[in-house]
Amino acid sequence: MSKKVNATWTLLALAISAFAIGSTEFISVGLMPLLVANFHITLAQAGLTVSVYALGIMVGAPVMTLLTGRMNRHRLMLLIMSLFIIGNLLAALAPTFTVLLVGRVVAAVAHGIFMTVASVIAADVVAPEKRASAIAVMFTGLTVATVTGVPLGTMIGQLGGWRWSFIFISAIGVIGLLANYWLVPRNLPLPAPATARGIGRILTDPQLLLALLVTALGYGGTFVAYTYLSPLLENAMGWSASAVVVILVVYGLMVALGNTLGGRWANQRPLVALFKMFVGLLITLLVLTVTAHSHWLGLFTVLAMGIFAFMNVPGLQLYIVQLAEQHTPQDITMASALNISAFNIGIALGSGIGGQVTTSLGLTWTPLFGALMVLVSLGLLAGLIWLARPVAVNSKD
Repeated sequence: MSKKVNATWTLLALAISAFAIGSTEFISVGLMPLLVANFHITLAQAGLTVSVYALGIMVGAPVMTLLTGRMNRHRLMLLIMSLFIIGNLLAALAPTFTVLLVGRVVAAVAHGIFMTVASVIAADVVAPEKRASAIAVMFTGLTVATVTGVPLGTMIGQLGGWRWSFIFISAIGVIGLLANYWLVPRNLPLPAPATARGIGRILTDPQLLLALLVTALGYGGTFVAYTYLSPLLENAMGWSASAVVVILVVYGLMVALGNTLGGRWANQRPLVALFKMFVGLLITLLVLTVTAHSHWLGLFTVLAMGIFAFMNVPGLQLYIVQLAEQHTPQDITMASALNISAFNIGIALGSGIGGQVTTSLGLTWTPLFGALMVLVSLGLLAGLIWLARPVAVNSKD
């Protein structure tokens, strides 16, 4: 009974930390109009708050995995949350836009290593047959952040100024730090050491490399449009700033629904499920290109995009681990870290393309270019399915 209680409280601490981290990742999506007005910058420049954060995670996940591989897990979690708090306070107090971006990078480095380490801790504190469920509980914090944290932070920013949004997230980070101090066990086993050679083994394996590219392009395609969702809703579709907060809450609910469905559908045949999910996302983005100027049709399409946008995440993460178990079993932790990097390469690439499209063509063209990214990922996924065909009998892929 004691072990069950300890595991439950540990998972709660991880979920609280995940809530803070999930809130800060996309908080600037809701704050973008405020940042534009405060720093007198363009929308494309404001979009850097998303793309630079993603680049920080992209580099931070594998590099920090290498540097902290032999550090006590309890101390590492305290270091991660301390970095997270410092980064968000730096953003909150930033006198210039450049300092704000530096704060985003510091928080992003913490984010990258958190996603890798917290998943392993969640699996370690429960019985082997409950590991998947434990990881899902930890990721609940990210889902709840999408549903409540981001719109709540946006509302705080609109009422008291954008700086208070980052202070709010820092306060949640402090709660997560204290929860980790008291509730994460101090004697957790260390994982197999990650090595630089492991990165080479992963990136030179054709199937693992293709899977990482599918993650980057398929997941990233949404962010060409999602990064500029608030101005798209306000400027193109005619919704008020207060209505956008409510829409972001509903959008988060759609994301939660998509995550749940995506996880269930990808359990048995991840590649087949992922192909269908990306087709749905492609169609939604193409429809949004047409409905972007419509008050109600545009809104309904945006909510549909929420269902498909993050539906692919569980399947993509599951499949990279399955491939690593088959091809490079000594590098599973690093494969997981590199896939987290791939997610954020996609975010950086998508938001960067979105910024260029917004500047050159206009906001309403962003969904079309996002659809093109997803289309390329579908072609790569078809190649991955073809490569996996010889082992389809065993893996059901």
